[in-house]
Amino acid sequence: MKKLLFLVLTLFTLNVMAQDTTLASVSTDPLLLKLNKFHNKISTLNLDISTLKLDVDWKKITKFATIYGAVNGGTSLSDRDVFSVTNGLQTETVETPYDYSVILGVRKIARMGYEPKEAFKNGQENSFSDASTVGKVKGFEYLFELSYVRQEGESYNNQHHFLRYIDDTYILKGEYLEDGFADIKYFETSQRYRHKVESLDNLTFLPKELKKGKLSFNIGAAQRIAEPYGYDPLAEWVLDNGSLHYTFLALEEGYSVDFTNPEGIQYLDPSGNVVATSTEVWEAVVIPTVLADYSEKKRDKLENTIQHSLIVGFDYYLYTKKLWLHSWGNLMPYHYDQGDEFSYHKYNGGEQWYDYSGGLIFGYKLNKHLGVFVEGKYNKYWNREWHDFSLGINYILF
Repeated sequence: MKKLLFLVLTLFTLNVMAQDTTLASVSTDPLLLKLNKFHNKISTLNLDISTLKLDVDWKKITKFATIYGAVNGGTSLSDRDVFSVTNGLQTETVETPYDYSVILGVRKIARMGYEPKEAFKNGQENSFSDASTVGKVKGFEYLFELSYVRQEGESYNNQHHFLRYIDDTYILKGEYLEDGFADIKYFETSQRYRHKVESLDNLTFLPKELKKGKLSFNIGAAQRIAEPYGYDPLAEWVLDNGSLHYTFLALEEGYSVDFTNPEGIQYLDPSGNVVATSTEVWEAVVIPTVLADYSEKKRDKLENTIQHSLIVGFDYYLYTKKLWLHSWGNLMPYHYDQGDEFSYHKYNGGEQWYDYSGGLIFGYKLNKHLGVFVEGKYNKYWNREWHDFSLGINYILF
């Protein structure tokens, strides 16, 4: 119970710290004002947290954990020749710098039966099981990983951290994900009741072999803090006929149009540099950049919002030397509408929506030589999707 109390306090502290920023920046929201008032009252209590003596067995928590750091690299896209005939034939070679990643992390996640034992970790392992709701063992499991990645000339910062505690009757988890390639970032905590199905013999539709697996269901609450996904900065520039007043937007952003040049029209950026000498180039090249920069600037000015949701899920695990199947799923069918200005309810027509995630890991050895496998995971939050999958056949010659 002491370890459980420690985890609950940790998740609660993280959640309150994240909410404090929102409370300070969106002080006009009635619900947040009440929470802030309650928080201030709690702050006045003469409670010395240091007097709470938690007997935490750090040696047990860190035992078998792996600290790893690695630099990985490789060739990116090959050089491309770009031709132009504007002022005679001209050739320009476009070079893409090599791909690389710098990764630093620490993890303690029990290896599932179907996962191979690795001599070293380089941070590029595609462990689909990390996303599962329930691990192989009860107790603490965690992952803290930072990476800087350059892929096809584009650079991304990625982070994935989670801390979870698994018990027979409950699941507690805190997670932070920042995936620059998928353009998704959020912090999530969840508290769930877990029900383990003691026997699958009554499920007549299941093959006999699958009845040997372990199945559990869970239900609880989830809290997510993220930028206001769904917000469209360009909506205010859409005209009644549905078209976008992009030229006026560009002028507001500091661009200008020069008609004084006798040789033709010139379009200039905020620094006075000529970026286009024709309407075609202006619309095809410059305007897309203006819209992208404007949208990013407007989103960066917004504060994160918090979303409270109902969450339900399941987890199934079976492993034998010949067959293994690990599957899990999570569904958020209901989300509390706080009435915030940038609530996703507003961009969804005031209606509820479904957020969900899931994964499947399947392997089957048909005989000593031939085997097949399918692995994958899928996520959809706020109508944003990211996923990975792998499938194939192995044939061993001997």
